[in-house]
Amino acid sequence: MSSKDWLEKDFYAVLGVDKSASSDDIKKAYRKLARESHPDHNPDDPKAEERFKAASEAYNVLSDDKRRREYDEMRTLFGSGAFRRNARGAGGGVPFDVSDLFGGGAGAGDRRFGGFNASDLFGSMFSGGGGGGPARPRGPARGRDVEAEVALDFPDAVRGVTLPLTLRAPGVCDTCHGDGAKPGTRPVTCAQCHGSGMVNRNQGSFSFAEPCRNCQGVGTIVEEKCPECRGTGGVTKTRTLNVRFPAGVADGQKIRLAGRGEPGERGGPAGDLFVHVKVRPDDLFGRSGDDLTLTVPITFAEATLGTDLRVPTLDGAVTLRVPPGTPGGRVLRARGKGVVRRDGQAGDLLVTLDVVVPARLSDEARAALKEFAAHTPAAAREHLDARVRRIS
Repeated sequence: MSSKDWLEKDFYAVLGVDKSASSDDIKKAYRKLARESHPDHNPDDPKAEERFKAASEAYNVLSDDKRRREYDEMRTLFGSGAFRRNARGAGGGVPFDVSDLFGGGAGAGDRRFGGFNASDLFGSMFSGGGGGGPARPRGPARGRDVEAEVALDFPDAVRGVTLPLTLRAPGVCDTCHGDGAKPGTRPVTCAQCHGSGMVNRNQGSFSFAEPCRNCQGVGTIVEEKCPECRGTGGVTKTRTLNVRFPAGVADGQKIRLAGRGEPGERGGPAGDLFVHVKVRPDDLFGRSGDDLTLTVPITFAEATLGTDLRVPTLDGAVTLRVPPGTPGGRVLRARGKGVVRRDGQAGDLLVTLDVVVPARLSDEARAALKEFAAHTPAAAREHLDARVRRIS
């Protein structure tokens, strides 16, 4: 969307809300308009389709806090009279200079306002007497981005997997192949803008470049519309894509598939598809960055005497040595048994040892444990005993 669109269109009026409307009010207004004017509910009403597109365009700006702020600032500055040329023209007063608005001096033409380059802003608004240069062709609009969500099993997320993704969303019309014209015909060049999508309109001392109303800024006109898509070039249909999820994809990660979103209207470039990844938790393994985590219980005797511990990995098993006298909570590391990174290197498997204390003992085990305790030095608690004596 160009800066000129922002200056000309009142998005608040399109949605029927005040400028001070909250985000929730804007969302409710958009949903109401979208339901009432959706093309699927009004198949033979081109005006409803235009209302639907206008509401979507307005919501796309006003639902984003940053873009809404930039939109408000730009329209406020333009409406305040800051761009009004001296009424006396060249015969008197101070001539209009865009750089004065941004501090002048060197580099004024590169100043930015609300995310827009100053020279781009005025170059798209003024031509001829305004000195902004010729209008650039607009062409068919780019399609919207599409979002989808996919749940992956934990091993698939670690190793990587290719899965079919079925979407029901707008796609290129198979009858007209996206150009919106009836089979056997083609869109013709707009006679008003000569294919540029822009026309010049004189107003006082300025010549404004604006989207051509005859072709809606596309540059071509469909004289005989495709019966399937009614001239839009796109239809809602079910399509299946094979999506490759790379090894190590994480929960919450977003994968972008360029050009797999909504098709552009009448042959315009398609939007992108963004796939949000949800990873199902595993019964055994956890994940910390590129490392896999695993908790393994061991007995008191194994922790005291030491043992060789056989533990699973995602692709098999590995043997780890538990040294004698190992305390509970110690972490053993199996190198290279974690998540494979993009550079081909892999993280580690981190095994946390959990010393299990039995809740019940047989008479023989209890007797053996008492004999063990009699031959074992007491735990060093002198510093604790000293603190207790001082408090007492």
